[in-house]
Amino acid sequence: MSQPITTDNTEAGELQATLSQDPDEIQRSMELSGLAGDAPSVVPGYRILKPIGEGKYGSVWLAREQNTGKHVAIKFYTHRRGVDWSLLGREVEKLAVLYTSRNIVGLLAVGWDHDPPYYVMEYLENGSLAAKLSAGPLPTTEAVRIATRICQALVHAHGSGILHCDLKPANILLDQDFEPRLCDFGQSRLADEHSHSLGTLFYMAPEQADLKAVPDARWDVYALGALIYNMLTGAPPFRTNENEQRLSDAGSLEDRLTLYRHIVSDGPKPSKHRSVARVDQQLAEIVDRCLAADPAKRFPNAQAVYDKLLSRERFRARRPLIVLGLILPVLLLLFIAPLAMEAMNDAVNTTQENLTRRALESDVLSVNLLADSINRELEDRRHELETFAADKSLREAVAEFSTKPVHERLPLEQQLDQLKRENDQRLKELGRELDASWFLLDASGIQRWRSPASPIPDHNFASRDFFHGGGFDYSENDIPPDNHATRNWMISIPFWSTTTELYVVALSVPIFDPRQGEDVIGLLCRTLTLGSLIKDYQRNWQKNETDGVDRKLAIIDGRDLDGKYYWQLLAHSWMDDSKLGQIPEADFKKLRLDGIVDADVAHDLEQLMRQSKKGDETNPQEGEFDRTRRYIDPVFQFDPDTYKGEWLAAFSRVGKTKWVAVVQERKDAALKPVKELQSRMLTSAFGGVLVVFSLVAGSWWLIITLLNDRAPRWLKFWRGHTASTAATMMSMTGKGPESS
Repeated sequence: MSQPITTDNTEAGELQATLSQDPDEIQRSMELSGLAGDAPSVVPGYRILKPIGEGKYGSVWLAREQNTGKHVAIKFYTHRRGVDWSLLGREVEKLAVLYTSRNIVGLLAVGWDHDPPYYVMEYLENGSLAAKLSAGPLPTTEAVRIATRICQALVHAHGSGILHCDLKPANILLDQDFEPRLCDFGQSRLADEHSHSLGTLFYMAPEQADLKAVPDARWDVYALGALIYNMLTGAPPFRTNENEQRLSDAGSLEDRLTLYRHIVSDGPKPSKHRSVARVDQQLAEIVDRCLAADPAKRFPNAQAVYDKLLSRERFRARRPLIVLGLILPVLLLLFIAPLAMEAMNDAVNTTQENLTRRALESDVLSVNLLADSINRELEDRRHELETFAADKSLREAVAEFSTKPVHERLPLEQQLDQLKRENDQRLKELGRELDASWFLLDASGIQRWRSPASPIPDHNFASRDFFHGGGFDYSENDIPPDNHATRNWMISIPFWSTTTELYVVALSVPIFDPRQGEDVIGLLCRTLTLGSLIKDYQRNWQKNETDGVDRKLAIIDGRDLDGKYYWQLLAHSWMDDSKLGQIPEADFKKLRLDGIVDADVAHDLEQLMRQSKKGDETNPQEGEFDRTRRYIDPVFQFDPDTYKGEWLAAFSRVGKTKWVAVVQERKDAALKPVKELQSRMLTSAFGGVLVVFSLVAGSWWLIITLLNDRAPRWLKFWRGHTASTAATMMSMTGKGPESS
């Protein structure tokens, strides 16, 4: 227990609640209390019921006022020896001064001339705060409530020029509503007094533990901090078994006071209250500042502590509104976010759809132009061959010389060489790609002439597609007996030329017997390397492309074998003679769409191949299968960095051939504006959310700071300046509080 060091320290505050009792019960209570016997005296107007406490200078008795039946406490000063009557009189005088305070025990009557002297106080049924704390610490809210009421009592006392100087739980009584009342002003001093006053250990400020100390309001501030600390933790600061033993072992009063000052000033700063549930930073700082060992760092008076406690309560009362003010914008954002995301996705999807459709429409126009251009080129070269093959003199030369030995074919070779030179000159003048070769086959498939000359003359090519037109090559050892030369012009499947060591395609036209007219006596053929098929168009395309889109061109051979399409790639922007010359036949066959494009794309291409040339009125559904958003370029197997991923592609059949022209562009490049739009929208949305949160946080920080005494100096100045300006304006206009 706390050790009192006082000159007059009564225990009248240690009252316990007691109901009205009959005489037998009163006698039994007196025996149990150890104060059995008659009251020291009779007080007119009061009926003394039982003893309820005994102190250094007398005893305290429970009594009932005869007129009202109200219970009161009467303190008799029966131990007169050594009593300083001036100090006792001063206590009564101070209680009389403070009787108007709701938070200080009321003085009802004084019998100073009575024998023994007495005074009558309010009787508080719930005893002292010390008794309540014996059961353990109080909840934080209850501790703050009691501390606030005691602050009010101290403010009233200090305002009346009275310093209590001995604030502790035993000097705080609890009424029927458990409202605290400050009592026992035996150690109190007037604010202008210079006589020392000792309080109670562990509640006493370190500078108060000096017999030469001058009373100071900050003594009560320290004791108030110790009181709050005790209510929160169950014990006052610095009170440990070790410190109590050290103080008990000290010799003189001076030694004990010196040791106490050393314990408080040099000991570790009390911190146990910070780990108590619901003790916030503000409350912890209030307790810390009250318990500052240096009085200069303490609150200057009880009013300052009271203001801080009220400020904290106001802040806590507004905290739900503050939290609500922070949560509502968050909830609003969470509510709006899905709608905004849905709107953004709709905008992005709509833009993506429009861009995709526009890109594909542009690609369709381009591929139609490409297909028509290639078809005209093939028709032109076919027409040349057919013109030459229909020439009577050439037909007669073929009929006469094609089956003769090499040295006898000179007239035929000269005539064919002349035709080839004239054709090459025309192509050069037009800036078009030259043929890889021209050659002549007889009716049995034997090559009788070639330009450039073949290192293997008179080789039999009857197994080749360009001879029989079957769309495939026979094995040279497995040529059927009924194999014969085609009677129609045709474009062969791609094949490896042993002469040029390049992949080529051949255009073949039949030469009919000038005498019989219906018998095929030979085939006039011309070959083109695959790398040259679209070289002219690619060059012109890049020169004339104005929309900045990097489109790639391709040609696919769409002939089917046994009802199955293989979709062999014939030409491509990536394919040139140098690349094709390095690709073995096994790798060349990988440049197929089968097994690469998905089933829908393959189905669309098959539908396209079953249609005739565009514009045919017998096919009103023309154009439904001429585009795709999921095209996979087979060249990705050789150049993944450039060609991997999905492409937008448009298809167009090249005339009545088995070829399909392709114009493609990267899907991600075509949709890049959508990605940029989405990125900008997300950035703007994120920035908007940050701005909203910043504005909300900044606004509430400003509001909280303005409501908080810890506002920065510039903000306090602004707040004070604004208030003073407003007050000045109101006084000038006559609209102040008085006028209203």
